[in-house]
Amino acid sequence: MSTIAAISTAPGIGGIGIIRMSGEDTFKILNKIFKPKNPVNIDEVKGYTIKYGYIVNNNEVIDEVLVSFFRAPNSYTTENLCEISSHGGVYIVRKILEACLENGANLAEPGEFTKRAFLNGRMDLSQAEAVIDVINSVSDKEAKTSIKQLEGVLSRQIKEIRDLLMSVMVNIEVSIDYPEYDVEEVTNKEAYSTLEEAYVKLEKLLKSFDNGKIIRNGIKVAIIGKPNAGKSSLLNSILKEERAIVTDIEGTTRDTIEEAITVSGIPIHIIDTAGIRKANNEVEKIGIEKSRKMAEEADLIIAIFDVSRPFDKEDEEILSLLKGKKSIILLNKIDLETDNETKQKIQEKIGDIELIEISAKESIGIENIYDRISKMFELNEISLEGDAIITNVRHKEIISKALQSTKNAMDAMKGYLPIDIIGVYIKEIMEELGKITGESVSGEIIKEIFSKFCLGK
Repeated sequence: MSTIAAISTAPGIGGIGIIRMSGEDTFKILNKIFKPKNPVNIDEVKGYTIKYGYIVNNNEVIDEVLVSFFRAPNSYTTENLCEISSHGGVYIVRKILEACLENGANLAEPGEFTKRAFLNGRMDLSQAEAVIDVINSVSDKEAKTSIKQLEGVLSRQIKEIRDLLMSVMVNIEVSIDYPEYDVEEVTNKEAYSTLEEAYVKLEKLLKSFDNGKIIRNGIKVAIIGKPNAGKSSLLNSILKEERAIVTDIEGTTRDTIEEAITVSGIPIHIIDTAGIRKANNEVEKIGIEKSRKMAEEADLIIAIFDVSRPFDKEDEEILSLLKGKKSIILLNKIDLETDNETKQKIQEKIGDIELIEISAKESIGIENIYDRISKMFELNEISLEGDAIITNVRHKEIISKALQSTKNAMDAMKGYLPIDIIGVYIKEIMEELGKITGESVSGEIIKEIFSKFCLGK
């Protein structure tokens, strides 16, 4: 493989910038551009050491740097690798990268360092995918789940299932190759029991995606209500900042405003929408239509009602949007004189659902909203201990197919089909599971996965 180089830190001004280089000629190229403060033979520098000096190219000193040395096979890529730590800033790191490229390195493709780690056997494909998940994590639980996958929790569970299936395949092949020993009946019984065990394990992994989806994507929450019901005040109170404009003029919010908070380690995406009513102009109509769409797409609707005003048809229409949706109903402006009839009518129409009384303006009752969200989605029940949690849609689809093939194999056994046909189904399962860890994945899939990585990783 060629020697590659890329900037590994985010663009912009910062304390340091890091340029990474990996490949057989790494130290040969480094020797041309790095001048240690204390002269040393770079070929003799041990791995896991750092040297101080200067990057020089075309007799021009570019920057003073620290260079970290990693020698094959004990590096991220398992190749010779170095990391040049320079002063941060767009210009300096680009100049150092240019020096690497001018002296023999090739510009790395997105994710190429991690791709090499995978191709060189340092990690499997699921662990490689976890790298980008760690980078993109936006919450505590998402980061911890990604780290667990990076450590190989999912890989080990997939290997356990494949080992089970391999034991079945060995017995099946014995039955096929040595029919005179008449062991098929015994093989069928053992195989069915083993397939049942594999099915339970796969089903558990698949079910974990319900929690994994929440961990990875968070919960999308739409705040709906009439104009001046207190939607924007609620958003500001939740965020503890003046994010949305609040006035006594109805229809101030014409478009959606989206912000994020964290509840029980899970990202909550809160969307403040335009007040729902009969619109007076085209711009407001568009905003209201967008509010309805957001309510349809949301995982949770927070409907807010002004209990200082009488219940009307617009309030009734808002309640109708909650049918079939997870929802929290807020009675706002309890700091003012309340209309008890409004509260009674809302309670009559929603039945046993518990109302939450708040004052968005005074930040009264806001904590009760967090508690309700946590209970509705069982956020405190999501445990990161023990088994892997599937957060990747690609993995979910593969496990779904493997689960179906497992069921097909079990049904074939119940129907007393020839054992070699059952073997075909088992090979299908193993083929699918190999797509998660990388043993049986196509080059196109590998290319697609690593194209999502940033340069330098």
